[in-house]
Amino acid sequence: MDNFIYDIPVRVYFGKGQVENLGEELKKYGNKVLLTYGGGSVKRNGLYDVVVSEIEAADMELFELSGVDPNPKIDSVRDGQKICRENGIGVVLAVGGGSVIDCAKMIAAAACVDFDPWDFLGKNVSIEKALPVVSVLTIAATGSEMDNCAVISNPETKDKIAVSSSHIVPKASFLDPIYTYTVSSYQTACGAADILSHVFEIYFALEKSIYMIDCFMEGLMKTVIKYAPIAIKEPDNYEARANLMWASSWAINGFIEYGKNVTWICHPLEHELSAMYDITHGLGLAILTPRWMKYCLDESTAARYYQFGINVLDIDKSLAPMAVAEKSIEILSDFLFNTLGLNSTLSELGIDDKNISIMAAKICSRRTLPMQSLKPLELEDIENIYKMCL
Repeated sequence: MDNFIYDIPVRVYFGKGQVENLGEELKKYGNKVLLTYGGGSVKRNGLYDVVVSEIEAADMELFELSGVDPNPKIDSVRDGQKICRENGIGVVLAVGGGSVIDCAKMIAAAACVDFDPWDFLGKNVSIEKALPVVSVLTIAATGSEMDNCAVISNPETKDKIAVSSSHIVPKASFLDPIYTYTVSSYQTACGAADILSHVFEIYFALEKSIYMIDCFMEGLMKTVIKYAPIAIKEPDNYEARANLMWASSWAINGFIEYGKNVTWICHPLEHELSAMYDITHGLGLAILTPRWMKYCLDESTAARYYQFGINVLDIDKSLAPMAVAEKSIEILSDFLFNTLGLNSTLSELGIDDKNISIMAAKICSRRTLPMQSLKPLELEDIENIYKMCL
């Protein structure tokens, strides 16, 4: 186990009615708030009115930025930067899912500089300061409500790039499972795939395992596998929504990565897919993950799959490790594509092989090769994994 410093500073208000504390939390950071959100769902489910009432009760001046897209675009960040700088905004409030929160994080950083915010991503300019960010979560998926990351797309350059900084970690996040009741079965499924992928990136790695963390990760995976189908069938099942929401936060808040030095694989591959084709992030991960696992399976890695198969999927431990490993991939695929009902191939989405070499080259240009996963991956390996997904 490597040395590490435990530091997860997000103040989480979890449960029914916790949004009633929003005004008090926002007031800590001044009297002007920029409210960011996506489409009309937060208005249809009544959350918008609750949030605005809290802001008004706190006697704060409200500014709004709506229309944040899934796979949030840099233009929304630029719009938010302008609002913040022109109006002396003190805190950025994100009401929505991971896309809205990621956008709010980058707006908060952009508000503190006088250059184009794409420089943070395209030119790797470090974030040295940011306005406070507060979030009200409406979908269990990305975990952005409790992490230090943001991912932004640039349609002009066909890039989707992640950035991380301690300065953009939300100061507080409000997690009321009731506000996820209206999430569609499709988005619930995509969110479940995203949560699982966050854990897989750490669990399936060359790094020596840490028993305590392995047990925690296996619990997270079992939670998603148990409750995602329930949430799809019973959208207003509080226990299912609550478990998914809390698992979402803990899958990527940094805790399971402490003591390890892991290179993520499926996320960089998916970022290029959604940058090129604007597909749903969780769907792309669902298609990629079983193929990555299959590609990396051999005698040297089978033990990790065996552990996953017997501890998470309850496969008969008396079977040979390779048999368990192969069966674990089959069961995971069945869960993603049949139980959750997600598309199983890129060709079903109208995606062919013409941009595979371009996407693979972009990934490798931003990473040190070989990329260390379950096994080292070079450019050709990335291309082969994409081809397996067609």
